[in-house]
Amino acid sequence: MAKANEQKRRVVTALGTMREKLGMVLGAAQAGRQIAETELARLQLEQQIVRVGIDNAAGDEELTAALRSPVMAGVRDKLNAQHAAFYTDAATVPARLRDLVARVAPGPASLPPSAWLGRAGRKPLKPPPLWRIGSSTMDDSGPFPVMVPLLDDSHLAITTAVRGRAAVESLIEGLLLRVLSTMELGSVRIHLWDVAQLTAVLPNLYPLSRTSAVTLYDPDQLGVLLDEVTGHIRRIHAHTMQAGHTSLRGLRDQLGQRVEPWRIVVLFGNGETWAPEPLRELKRIAGAALAAGISLITVDIPTILGGAFENIRMLDEHHAATSMTGPNLVVDLDPPVPSAEVSAAASRLADAIVEKQGGPRSFRDLLPAELGQENSARELRAPVGFFEGDPVEVVIGDASPHALIGGPSGSGKTNFLYALLGSLAARYPPDELALYLLDFKEGVSFAGLAPGRRDASWLPHARLIGVNVNTDREFGLALLRFLADELRRRSAAAKEHEVTDLAGLRQQDPDGHWPRIVAVIDEFQYLFAGRDGVTNQATALLEDIARRGRAQGIHLILASQDIAGIDAFWGKPAVFEQCTLRIAMPKARRVLAETNNAAVAAPKWHAVINHDSGVAHGNQLAHVPDASSKDIFSSLQRELWERYAQEHQRPRLFDGAHSPVLEHSAAFAGLTPGGPPRALLGQSIDVEDTACAVELTGAPGRNLAIMGTAIAEALSIMDAAARSLAKQYPPHEVEFLVACLVDRCASAVGELADGLESDGHRVVRLSDVELGEHMAKFAEEPPEHARLLLLYGVDAALPILEQKQPGQLKSGLDHFRVVLKQGPGKGTHTIGWWRSTARLKDTLGFAGTDDIGAWAALDVQGAELSQFAAGQVVHWSPRPGRALFFDRSTHVSPEVMIPFDRPEHQA
Repeated sequence: MAKANEQKRRVVTALGTMREKLGMVLGAAQAGRQIAETELARLQLEQQIVRVGIDNAAGDEELTAALRSPVMAGVRDKLNAQHAAFYTDAATVPARLRDLVARVAPGPASLPPSAWLGRAGRKPLKPPPLWRIGSSTMDDSGPFPVMVPLLDDSHLAITTAVRGRAAVESLIEGLLLRVLSTMELGSVRIHLWDVAQLTAVLPNLYPLSRTSAVTLYDPDQLGVLLDEVTGHIRRIHAHTMQAGHTSLRGLRDQLGQRVEPWRIVVLFGNGETWAPEPLRELKRIAGAALAAGISLITVDIPTILGGAFENIRMLDEHHAATSMTGPNLVVDLDPPVPSAEVSAAASRLADAIVEKQGGPRSFRDLLPAELGQENSARELRAPVGFFEGDPVEVVIGDASPHALIGGPSGSGKTNFLYALLGSLAARYPPDELALYLLDFKEGVSFAGLAPGRRDASWLPHARLIGVNVNTDREFGLALLRFLADELRRRSAAAKEHEVTDLAGLRQQDPDGHWPRIVAVIDEFQYLFAGRDGVTNQATALLEDIARRGRAQGIHLILASQDIAGIDAFWGKPAVFEQCTLRIAMPKARRVLAETNNAAVAAPKWHAVINHDSGVAHGNQLAHVPDASSKDIFSSLQRELWERYAQEHQRPRLFDGAHSPVLEHSAAFAGLTPGGPPRALLGQSIDVEDTACAVELTGAPGRNLAIMGTAIAEALSIMDAAARSLAKQYPPHEVEFLVACLVDRCASAVGELADGLESDGHRVVRLSDVELGEHMAKFAEEPPEHARLLLLYGVDAALPILEQKQPGQLKSGLDHFRVVLKQGPGKGTHTIGWWRSTARLKDTLGFAGTDDIGAWAALDVQGAELSQFAAGQVVHWSPRPGRALFFDRSTHVSPEVMIPFDRPEHQA
């Protein structure tokens, strides 16, 4: 490295010396010649004076002696010697310049076009310092090449003659072809803009526009071009400064490889006056572009831009003057390459670029050569697409902790999410990255990431997958609660270890399990669809996680088709301010900054990636490859599954469109005899796979009421409660008294009773009349074993229960109330279904609701449930397949649950 740097220093020094020498020689040549001619004329005049003096001033011997003095002869000899040395040294400059050019700018940089036109370039890490535009002469020693600096070294400012457009285009085309034919294929990007022409901006180079090498801009897209260039400069400067360098060239020299393409921006100004703001932006670009590997070529922009510019002034169609050669030296421009040959050469270069890149990039091109080699302690970094053939990365870390993704239906948002998730999962092992994925719309975008019937594999990084949850906003709230709890846990651990962020925590606690968490919530606006407690709680939790999550490695990716209608965030910008990573799909609005309309013009299958809160200068356009079609993502998933499945659990799948199965519930599998029996009622809407359950202890009120007319859900809850309780009792240690008072339910209740009997349990089937007759016995005689009353349609039995038997002072209803009040203490528990809250109140009488310690409401409005929930206001609008569950002993407020699917439905 030291030897290479020394060689580079010598070449640069030699080049600088020669340039200085050339400038001095060429600049002084004319002045020297004038001085010599003046001195010669003076000497001739003196000689004439001498002759005149001798002839006409014979008496003036003193004057004659002075003119013939040896001093005058010495002056004449000295001047003649200086002139001879000057011209001798100047005669060597062209030859030395030709030798230097051959050494430092070989190949297409200096050779005639016939030697390189249309051929693919080699792979120089450092571009030649000079590029040929023509030749010039000083004397009869022959022409010498005239070169100009460009890549990494200088901009070019060209001013034209009145009829110099064609010559300028030929000059620029030749110069650009030299660059493209010298550098590695795809390593140079050219941006063309003309203030006056809609098309035909260097038209011979148009074949290259089908590749990443040439990008064209309409006259009204100057702002777009300047924003793109500014964005490149900011991004490259940030990257190079983080690596400890002040320029891209310094970083390239250190790494020994190209990390960014060179860019040449050609601007035809036509002498028109620019508006102040774009002109200021161009001046800022000119001052910072070279350090980012970006060179400008401006044509007839009448202003001083600053920065390092070489000036070329067109004299006519064949001649020019450059600031490098001095104002008085005329450059003979190289003959223009015929248009047909330029176009053919551009086509050959375009074909070579396409062949080198292997055609359009695919999802596999996003993936690393080896899976799972990255560490997430500092940040997450993954490419999601390509721009001009190079990968475009998404960075999730301290600087851009959370992401906001927007795109209308059909814009490719789901495909982008798959590209992002696949790229992340391929780089980071499951111990480094944990994914929580939630899709609120009516679809199964993430369902394929969980094991299914056709494919048993799953994404090992996924901990939770929620689909079809558009009506289950509570599940989104549960996820936010989980993240908030995890945030508190990590914050406590960080405080204990006296660190402030995840990187410090992982360093101080290397044995702890601290992966970065990424929670993706698609169509997140559904969380805030109502003006209720869910919205209020979700808003507060989301703001807290967005504000504090970055330090503890918890990141949110919020995606939506349209964020315009999220009223919950009006006046609460905390979430959006923290989403500094903005990703806009084509036609997306209000995702980027208000004045940034880049997404409106973005082509299909592209995305605008912006890490600067949507400000235009942060835009990066990326073509996102197909990541969601059949067998594309699944092949990567199977590789990851085979690699990691043995060490990690399958993800929890929550599908709001399917009712859970009792036998598949982890809570049911964990039931064993011993301890207080628990009646499972349905699945809890929570991150963990838990069930809603009622513990049937001897405490007062340990009875369960189901309220509502929804037969399927009522039967499901009753069935799950009976079968889960039966699993916790050995045979003959529990007695089930079953009374079905709803004819439509007789078959289902009969199947349940048969199943309980087949498991060895005692089952007593009671009619409505028998129920009334036995109620006094139930109230007065304690059972030998546990007794469970399964009552279907209690309200239908009330007329019979209200009747008093002959010779008795109390009715069956009076005895039933005693059973509800005193039964739990004696081992008798009632699980009953009332189809009306009013009839339940009639059943309980003046005793109030204390004897019903737990209930599940079906198609009952929240306003009817207040007195059953300790007087609190209940926000509940019934919906199919859901129930509202409340247990006085465990709940502060009711929770939504999903009744288990009954066996007949599973068939």
